[in-house]
Amino acid sequence: MDILILKKLFPNLEEGLYKELLAHGTLKEVKAGETLLKVGQTIRSTMLIIDGLVKLYREDDEGNEFFIYHLNAGQACSLSMICATRHETSEILAKALTDATVLAIPLEYMEQWMSKYKSWYQFVISSYRKRFEELLKTIDAIAFTSMDERLEYYLKQQVVQLGNNLKNTHQEIANDLNSSREVISRLLKKMETKGWVVIHRNAIEWIKKD
Repeated sequence: MDILILKKLFPNLEEGLYKELLAHGTLKEVKAGETLLKVGQTIRSTMLIIDGLVKLYREDDEGNEFFIYHLNAGQACSLSMICATRHETSEILAKALTDATVLAIPLEYMEQWMSKYKSWYQFVISSYRKRFEELLKTIDAIAFTSMDERLEYYLKQQVVQLGNNLKNTHQEIANDLNSSREVISRLLKKMETKGWVVIHRNAIEWIKKD
């Protein structure tokens, strides 16, 4: 991988750090739908997203899913950073929504760079803060908004990530929002009546103008 790609995706790092990222990181290509991180898996590295879109979510004992947030190119999995620094196992799942490329950084280097490179320390702290802010938004949505509002917020997030024509099935949306397919289908039909979406056979088209 070219160092210029790293500099574009992860700006403001020291020159020596870019070289170490290339020297010690392992570039991995993953297909859409492939699992990158499982519950109970020992974290031995952290992930930097080079290309593609990765979904992080939780799953209960019955297999029900709950969406947490997305990771795009130029972002890092801060939860894997937390687990890695403490030698813990993962309590989340990560799945590639599109074909993706990730740079896996072994634990020992991540710990060294925290003290060796000020820019890495700042990058890790910034990643923690951004993900924490996203978690707060998710908690607020659950605690203080109706399912109608949660669905609207969710669809807007998906549109930002994937464009106006969403391939999500009603069941996938229900899984992400910890709801039922019947409820989601009813609310989507209500949105369609209002002129917010157009429901196609294999896609949902977002047309609401804010």
